[in-house]
Amino acid sequence: MTTKIIWNSTSENSSGSMPLGNGDIGINLWAEKDGSISFYVGKTDSWSENGRLLKLGLVKIKLDPNPFAADSFEQILDLQTGSIKITSQTPQTSLELLIWVDANRPVIRVQGNSSKPIEIQAQLHLWRQEQRQVSDAQEMHSFCGQNPPETPYTVYPDTVADTPDRITWYHRNESSMWAENLRFQALQDLAQTTHDPLLNLTFGATILGHDLEKIDSCQLRSKQAVKNFEIAAFVLTAQTDTADQWLTQLEESIDTHGIQPSENDYAAHCQWWAEFWSRSFIEISGHDQAQQINQAYNLQRFMVACAGRGKFPIKFNGSIFNVDWNLQGECFDPDYRRWGGGYWFQNTRLIYWPMLQAGDCDLIKPFFDMYLNALPLAQKRTQKYFNCPGAFFPETMNFWGTYLNQNYGFDRTDKHCSYVQNTYIRRYWQGGLELTSMMLDYVEFTQDTDFLQNQLLPFADNILKFYHSYYSKLDDNGKIIFQPAQSLETWHDAVNPLPVIAGLKWVLTKLQQIPSQYVAPEKTQWWMDFLDKLPPLPTRTYVWEQKTELLPALQYDTCSNSENPELYAVFPYRLYGIGKPNLETALVTWENRRVKRTGCWTQDPIQAALLGLTEQVQTYLIKNATTMDISTKHPKNIRLSAFVGPNFDWIPDMDHGGVTSVGLQQMLMQCEDSVIRLLPAWPKDWNVNAKLHAPKNTTVQFSYQNGKITQLNVNPDHRKNDIIIEQTAV
Repeated sequence: MTTKIIWNSTSENSSGSMPLGNGDIGINLWAEKDGSISFYVGKTDSWSENGRLLKLGLVKIKLDPNPFAADSFEQILDLQTGSIKITSQTPQTSLELLIWVDANRPVIRVQGNSSKPIEIQAQLHLWRQEQRQVSDAQEMHSFCGQNPPETPYTVYPDTVADTPDRITWYHRNESSMWAENLRFQALQDLAQTTHDPLLNLTFGATILGHDLEKIDSCQLRSKQAVKNFEIAAFVLTAQTDTADQWLTQLEESIDTHGIQPSENDYAAHCQWWAEFWSRSFIEISGHDQAQQINQAYNLQRFMVACAGRGKFPIKFNGSIFNVDWNLQGECFDPDYRRWGGGYWFQNTRLIYWPMLQAGDCDLIKPFFDMYLNALPLAQKRTQKYFNCPGAFFPETMNFWGTYLNQNYGFDRTDKHCSYVQNTYIRRYWQGGLELTSMMLDYVEFTQDTDFLQNQLLPFADNILKFYHSYYSKLDDNGKIIFQPAQSLETWHDAVNPLPVIAGLKWVLTKLQQIPSQYVAPEKTQWWMDFLDKLPPLPTRTYVWEQKTELLPALQYDTCSNSENPELYAVFPYRLYGIGKPNLETALVTWENRRVKRTGCWTQDPIQAALLGLTEQVQTYLIKNATTMDISTKHPKNIRLSAFVGPNFDWIPDMDHGGVTSVGLQQMLMQCEDSVIRLLPAWPKDWNVNAKLHAPKNTTVQFSYQNGKITQLNVNPDHRKNDIIIEQTAV
């Protein structure tokens, strides 16, 4: 497997950066021709008082004499070890640098070895240096609707602490939008009983190293020229009553983990990454774009691992790797990202679906946890807004579960608390069904019965109770009428939208397959009765052609976006597909779909693979892997292919890589119930070696070369009996 990205020249700025991370702390690092390396520091829980996910700062390490002055320069992003290695050779000096974010500790390490003594200088650069008001309409998009349009936002400064022999800084939330956000959405009672997640949240770092002296509050330098050096940046987020308490915790972290790494620290770090990459792999060969597809898949998985073990889900709009891109007039500080700090379910989920077959189920937990932690708020909101039991979640939300204020609507005059102004998401609640579907798959893959009993079943119960209560009206046939409703963001006024019916049908059917020892008989009967009340999926039949297609809803108008809701019956709710009834209906629907494209959150590659449309998904994947931006706005000087975007989002566009990953996996293997289908949408002339995960704690490793399966190992062995090799690829 190709696991190295090699550059032979320095970069001009952060557009030429490489990502590193340990699952919680991330950096964008680049080397410049003046003899310096720089890196932005990001973290998964560095939430500001305004609910934005901020960068912590910029660190610049200057080397003198300049080791990058000659042509002999090499910078390697080594995915296998989660590190960046830089080597250079001048007539006077040869240099080796190793940079890594410890996979097991909250520290960034920069280690250098020089053939001759060099001087080291470390500098901290901060852009939040004073309180300022943000009123520029374009920059305000980074706050995305927390204040009314005419109300500016306040950015608060960081603090540089007075600490000897080191640079220490932090951002501390002395205020918080949280309580006002709850009050505005008629949930003020929760402010009395629930913990404010923003107030007094403090995040920052300290930079230190052996034999470094402090020049001023933001600069260190070596006391003398050295051949070997180590610089460490310890990073901490904590919610403390005082800033001094945060500083004490930071010192305790340094004492615990050590200013200098032990002999075993780097080995343990490499071991974590080795075990990560051994979980699964896909390596394609035999065609011109194979390397680009391999690289797209591996870099997406790498960046997900770099940011996927923190307290919060990966942000679709840049993750922790957004920097100060200069994009057609949008040139703001590194905190800027389009769509702000909220989570869009439609986008975020696409980062997480590939983790099942990749065997990265541990990385899914922050995504599940955000919604599980917000469940009590969702229950109270559902009761207050609709007088219904259970819970619903909006399509777009703050991490604690509320609407973004602008989506909720600033003008509340004569408005009931349940009224949502933004019609794109007014009744877009089906994300709760899809998340339940993902949880069901997670249990099938992992056989985690504790999660099943304590997380999945309570969550599913609340989502289903809401739908069952809110849509209580029945038609003459005893079937539920889903009205008022909408079909995703595209059809704002709909009756019986397909995504809702398909989602409920899929979830209720899957729930009934849970072993009886985990479910009371009356609960199973309730599921069966609910399923029986569902109306059929909306369809249209062309009598003269004897063809039927799925529709976005039974009735629908006011088209306002560019999705294909009718194909939600293929993905994410896999009611139609290879080996399932009425495949022809799904194929007709596919051909007649209104929007035909790929890129960003567009699901066409996934749905094409699930329908066995090999040539179409092949074309889409090549385009996804070779096109950095579908809107031609991508900055030309961005060097790393994984920094795709902005597309509809920002850079890097994480759901673009997620779609590419799921599409590729589904070309290779599709699993349903006990069946494992290999090569259901694989081109005959593409060779591949792969190891993927399947339900029931199963791994499948195989090789397909020159039109034949040349190797097949299944663990556990008895699952070989469940393998079907599709003849279309043989």
